[in-house]
Amino acid sequence: MSPVVLITGTSSGIGLAAAVQAQQAGYRVVATMRDTSRADDRLEDMDVRRLDVTDPESVASVVESVVRDYGRLDALVNNAGAGHIGTVETDSVDNYRKVMEVNYFGVVAMTKAAMPHLRAARGRVVTVSSVGGVVGQPFNEAYCAAKFAVEGMMESLAPVAAQQGVTVTVVEPGAVASEFVANVGVDRESVIEAAGPYGASLQGYLARTATSFSGAQTPDEAAATIISALTDERPPFRLQTSDWARAFVATKLADIDGTAVQKLTTSWI
Repeated sequence: MSPVVLITGTSSGIGLAAAVQAQQAGYRVVATMRDTSRADDRLEDMDVRRLDVTDPESVASVVESVVRDYGRLDALVNNAGAGHIGTVETDSVDNYRKVMEVNYFGVVAMTKAAMPHLRAARGRVVTVSSVGGVVGQPFNEAYCAAKFAVEGMMESLAPVAAQQGVTVTVVEPGAVASEFVANVGVDRESVIEAAGPYGASLQGYLARTATSFSGAQTPDEAAATIISALTDERPPFRLQTSDWARAFVATKLADIDGTAVQKLTTSWI
């Protein structure tokens, strides 16, 4: 019997590519998204379901229905997420909470709902984090905080889950050419104006970001790492999706006092 994987955030980008590649790898894919009218044609022969990871009823209903329909759940891919640009003085606390809801608490809710079934299947949790879950980046305070939280949660969960036969992996993409950046909803001129005294620094950051995304990975390239986390016999806890991402997070992981990271990110603004 083919293993069953539930993937969140499959309307575009890495999630869509992961759904396609997982099916090609022999999985029965449950592809979820908030708005199923946005489902790509490449998902037409998959099981597409509506899911809002910030809605507890939606989370419980989808996981329960998948197990009821297939009799099992072998893997969960936490991919749904949203970016956000801002800095604490000029941003709202409300925005920080919203970013945490989708990027962190959505992961918590999905993982909690899936774990009993993953224990039964001795399955896997694969969570798409970011290099921003390792290296804090200017004007990404809320987003990086959420991804740091995801990494801390999963790093703590991994040995506990392993005792129950469940493998936990985080995947850390760098720049990926997808709709993720567009979905941040940043109007360049208005956001710089709203930044007040931080406007010049933000302008520098946005210019640097535009350059970095011009050489971004494709979603297919990034998704291949997710499939490795699903299919390798013993995947490591942390996987980056490119050589650039590996070098970038290595700066932090070898930076005991934080000097190297501060020097690097200060140069961006």
